[in-house]
Amino acid sequence: YNGALSGISLDGQGFFYSNPLVAYPGSGIDGHRATWRVPWIGCACCPPNILRLLTSLGNYIYTQTTGELFVHLYVGGRAEVELAGQKVVVEQKTQYPWKEKVVLRVRPEKPAEFTVSLRIPGWCKGAALKVNGKVVRLGPITTQGYARIKRLWKRGDRIELTLPMPAERVYPNPKIRHTAGVALQRGPMIYCLEQVDNGADLSEIVLPRSARLRVTTDAKLFGGVPVITAKASRAVADDLYATAPPRLAPAAIKAVPYFLWANRTEGEMRVWLREHP
Repeated sequence: YNGALSGISLDGQGFFYSNPLVAYPGSGIDGHRATWRVPWIGCACCPPNILRLLTSLGNYIYTQTTGELFVHLYVGGRAEVELAGQKVVVEQKTQYPWKEKVVLRVRPEKPAEFTVSLRIPGWCKGAALKVNGKVVRLGPITTQGYARIKRLWKRGDRIELTLPMPAERVYPNPKIRHTAGVALQRGPMIYCLEQVDNGADLSEIVLPRSARLRVTTDAKLFGGVPVITAKASRAVADDLYATAPPRLAPAAIKAVPYFLWANRTEGEMRVWLREHP
């Protein structure tokens, strides 16, 4: 969601060689432009790898053993697998990663006992599970990141998994020498600030620890993807050094999913933001 998709533009015509966490005019490594995707890359390993990943994605959604089906990715679609000596059809409906609900229909040819194991993402707190409308406690059945539902399955059984997606702050480990503040996340998506929404000099932006993170949508912005907004500040100073902290001016910020950056106009981008109490 964050590392691969950001490498290609929405129209498929541009590519990044690297995924910077901060970009501004003149930044970049080894001569690679950091603020805009280029039509092609001299060392053309990245574009073919994107194509290979996207075309093989269907192979990563499910795996199975004789008596267990693992659901690794939440992607709408239909699959046929062999379980308990018979064909089992699995239908998945979801708008993940934008919406928090995943619905699976399990359709064995005849009633049979097997296990359906659902991945519970590491970022998710408070996941909820229902089978045929009845609540299933996740604690007793969750091991190694998967909720393992073993039961007698019948045609049409319905699984409903809810993965709450509030906007959250992400902090680095303090042992990292070059810590750079706080990042914003919603579900599996990391967010960033772009100059087109927030103005230039993004390094001036300071996010109060008490600031409320709001999730909104704008139908005109990338088809209505969720964005994160908050009341923040800009640190303002005139001198290179001073004996007092810079003054703070009110500022509103808007963060978009990281993979979507550099699809409108060229400009600054920043993932890690300064924070103050």
